[in-house]
Amino acid sequence: MKSNNENIKIDGIDKKILRFLMDDARKPVLEIARNIGISGAAIHQRLRKLEASGLIAGSKFIINPKVLGYTTMAYIGIYLDKAMSNPVAVKELEKIPEVLECHYTTGNWSILIKVLCRDNEHLMHVLNRDIQQIEGVSRTETFISLDQQIDRQITI
Repeated sequence: MKSNNENIKIDGIDKKILRFLMDDARKPVLEIARNIGISGAAIHQRLRKLEASGLIAGSKFIINPKVLGYTTMAYIGIYLDKAMSNPVAVKELEKIPEVLECHYTTGNWSILIKVLCRDNEHLMHVLNRDIQQIEGVSRTETFISLDQQIDRQITI
């Protein structure tokens, strides 16, 4: 696997393959091959190369959380009392299933998290019972997402 500071070189065919799979990861390889005009074996070989390079990090099904009743998305900036608390706080945040993402940040907050809850009451419960009880958390700042307007990957 390549290190993070090395860039992989991909050609136009690689880009076409990636665009097909980013649009639908379940698209049959033979269908992609027919559309691009190369053999299925060549597609498989290129995919193995792209996976080995670390460019492709797997494929996954995307669950629609609204169908399960999760309608409140929020971003929470977490202020920690000292930087030494970061690893401990992250370990505790990992235990909270509603926390989808966790980022160290520059600026005022030590950590920014993305959480998904059923509703505002559930969010309040997660904030009060779980997040604000973590040792080292001095305070939080919460932003509720009203509606996501853009959801995409990097352009290939």
